[in-house]
Amino acid sequence: MNRILLSVLMLAVLGACATTTPDQKDAALGNGNSGAGSVDRPAVKPPESQPLTNKSLAGNTLKDPNNILSKRSVYYDFDSNLVKADYKPLVAAHARYLREHSRADMRIEGNADERGSREYNLALGQRRADAVKQMMQLMGVRVTQIETVSYGEERPRKTGSDETSWAENRRADIVYQGE
Repeated sequence: MNRILLSVLMLAVLGACATTTPDQKDAALGNGNSGAGSVDRPAVKPPESQPLTNKSLAGNTLKDPNNILSKRSVYYDFDSNLVKADYKPLVAAHARYLREHSRADMRIEGNADERGSREYNLALGQRRADAVKQMMQLMGVRVTQIETVSYGEERPRKTGSDETSWAENRRADIVYQGE
């Protein structure tokens, strides 16, 4: 009886050590074109060896005005937390940056215009920040790299009681740690 049990355990250990090809791994993870409904996910690069600091942020792609990463605001329609199609490439670029820089952290700050109660605007700002965070997580960013906060109507970018001002204040701002 002990020999049979030992043989079964040995087979289990050997089976666990079996190698798989990258295609088999992708199929098991749901990556690639392994069938209907599969989702292509970008490859995640290994962590960088250097921590992200104020000095390493200076002069990099986050500050380059010609790079999409220098854009830091996602704007919303009135009373909405739906990320518009126009801003999905921006969110995707920041998600890609976070995946490639595993030591980078960010805060997403949700904001609202002055219409609505203070409590409602705080909740709406939080939903806006969380919508961007959730989209980034679906793109492979670790939950520990993103913090969200809502400022509601407390931090307007533009003062005024007109549509131009309100549109400027309905946003989620991306702020990297160390900036």
